[in-house]
Amino acid sequence: MTPRERLLAAVDHKEPDRVAVDLGSTPSSGISAVAYSNLKKAIGISSGHTRVYDVVQQLAQPETEILDRFGVDIVDIGQAFNTADADWYDITLSNGNPAQYPAWFKPHREADGSWTAFAPDGTPIAKMPAKGAFYDQSCFPYLDGYPDHYSDLPERMRKVMWAALVHSPWDQADRPDFWDQLRQKTLALRQSTDRALMVVCGCNLFEWGTFLRRMDNFLMDVYADPVHVEALLDALMEIHLATLDKVCRAVGDGVDILRFGDDLGMDSGPFMAPEIYRKLFKPRHAQLCDFVKKHSRMKTFLHCCGSIYALLPDLIEAGYDIINPVQTNCAGMDPIRLKREFGGAITFWGGGCDTRTILNHATPQHIKDHVKERLEIFAPGGGFVFNPIHNILPEVPPENIIAMFDAVHEFSGTGFSIPSVEYNRSEQRQCLGQRMP
Repeated sequence: MTPRERLLAAVDHKEPDRVAVDLGSTPSSGISAVAYSNLKKAIGISSGHTRVYDVVQQLAQPETEILDRFGVDIVDIGQAFNTADADWYDITLSNGNPAQYPAWFKPHREADGSWTAFAPDGTPIAKMPAKGAFYDQSCFPYLDGYPDHYSDLPERMRKVMWAALVHSPWDQADRPDFWDQLRQKTLALRQSTDRALMVVCGCNLFEWGTFLRRMDNFLMDVYADPVHVEALLDALMEIHLATLDKVCRAVGDGVDILRFGDDLGMDSGPFMAPEIYRKLFKPRHAQLCDFVKKHSRMKTFLHCCGSIYALLPDLIEAGYDIINPVQTNCAGMDPIRLKREFGGAITFWGGGCDTRTILNHATPQHIKDHVKERLEIFAPGGGFVFNPIHNILPEVPPENIIAMFDAVHEFSGTGFSIPSVEYNRSEQRQCLGQRMP
């Protein structure tokens, strides 16, 4: 199979010729620039650049040589932008290795060694400590309360770091020819690579509430002030649907996967009771998925961290084809249980290696054993794309990264039939709300 065929077969719940693999097609399936630079050095790659394409999370944009080395089957269409040397400038990472930032990103270094990023009007919006690994949000536009109207919502959103410090291709979105360029560059990328293509589109709802109001306030609001919450969500939906319309028109026939995001889980369970999710968010999530499916051929991918077992039937009913990062180190997220109950109804994109305790601390052999165990659970019947649980963090040794990906390719020579996780796909789709024993 070609990488694109392999990836799409897996998403269609068919067993591909080998396990499909992702690294860096989204900012929740990527690799820290520090870890990336160490990895390149360890495997003897001295050419190219460590380019920090996601400045908030300090993630590197994987280069073709790395994608080939680890058998990666999908890329972000953002790779078609910022391709000239003039689009970047040199920096030094916290580990002393050279790297590059996008030309538009100019944070200010404070006297204590920390870094501050600003909105165009000079508002400080994000901070990173000295030797830090990512930026933290510092501006919450609706911190003091909800407005009387949302005519200025787009302006307020631009003071949130997740929108102001956005990764490619969205860092080009203010250009008058952006949508034409998005289409042209995406179609050219599709012709030049046989990998599947991803567009990261966000369209967060719960998370935008937390970005605007701050987490503590918005968590209280969903219970104590649902009227204002729904008014905000409706205003966000107008913006999101307008964006999706443009995305579908521009690349809906050239991109394979559209990535949404909305973190709904903590370590211990969802941020809210399922009935609150069903009232406030599920109908709107369903509307977003329905729009994409009616106006494009793209599959819908939801990045949703945490313990979301209780919400998975609702997320499937809302129309998501893919769930990521499959945070199996949270309550209720046992891999065998997830595969048995939902493996025929949704694709698990992630869960392949624990990034909290295993990838960063275990020996290479322990990592290989751990990864192969996860593959024995998730790979049968398709419906799985290998990715560790969220991004590879700065402290992960390169030999552990190599061991993780090598384990995936070693596994591909073994059988997929694991009786302990057999499931009936058609029955799952008919009985999503019922828990299987």
